[in-house]
Amino acid sequence: MPRVLNTQIPDNKRVVISLTYIKGIGKSRSKLICSKLGISENTYINELTKNQLSNIVSFVQKTFKTGSKVENIQISNIRNLIKISSYRGLRHFKRLPVRGQRTKTNAQTVRRINKKI
Repeated sequence: MPRVLNTQIPDNKRVVISLTYIKGIGKSRSKLICSKLGISENTYINELTKNQLSNIVSFVQKTFKTGSKVENIQISNIRNLIKISSYRGLRHFKRLPVRGQRTKTNAQTVRRINKKI
């Protein structure tokens, strides 16, 4: 299994699918990467040369934020919501569902874990 951007990528899958193992890259971005670099979507990772793998790594590093950068951005966005005391920020702070889900019958596990003893 090749290691690309600190992520183990399976070599027995197609390039489009295996690139989605990297955090921050989905199917549409992996298709865009393949089309920009001239790699067929049906080729497998183990069929790629080292030069093609290095081209993929350099292209991804130049154009997209991946890995821990994505996680840090998400965490800072949530902290900002909490800091400005928005409704969504308060829901995050109380560890309740944020997007309007019901709480009477769902989210019981989270509410039970967060109870003060």
